[in-house]
Amino acid sequence: MTQTHTFALKIAAGLWVIWGLVHMFAGVMTIAQPAPESVAGIADAVDPAAFQAAYHAATDAVINQHGFNLLWIGLTTLIAAVFIWRKSLLAAFIAGLVGGLADVGYFIFMDLGGFVHFFPGTVMTIFSASAILLSLWVWKGTRNT
Repeated sequence: MTQTHTFALKIAAGLWVIWGLVHMFAGVMTIAQPAPESVAGIADAVDPAAFQAAYHAATDAVINQHGFNLLWIGLTTLIAAVFIWRKSLLAAFIAGLVGGLADVGYFIFMDLGGFVHFFPGTVMTIFSASAILLSLWVWKGTRNT
């Protein structure tokens, strides 16, 4: 692995650290708030007044499950980032699989739906895509050595 490859993995690791921390924070905030506030926090391009209603307890449970998923997905990518920093391409694959697939759903349903602002959501999608592309570049450059 060249110094350039190592540097690329360090950048990817840094991107996953930021991505993971943001998603862990979002998970905690989603669980900690009532459903209307949680949904308004996620769909930040929508007027929060649109979500003020009496939600069934099952809706709160679904939103809390989503928050839990954000938390563990963020934690998984954060842990993987430590190993990516140490040049593990397997960890890069795991972070890309977990974080990347989470962001595909976000992009399809939230970004393309027009329900979110560019920052922080779309920026986090760009972070994960960049980390994945950097890792793929390193993998391609080192697979024959």
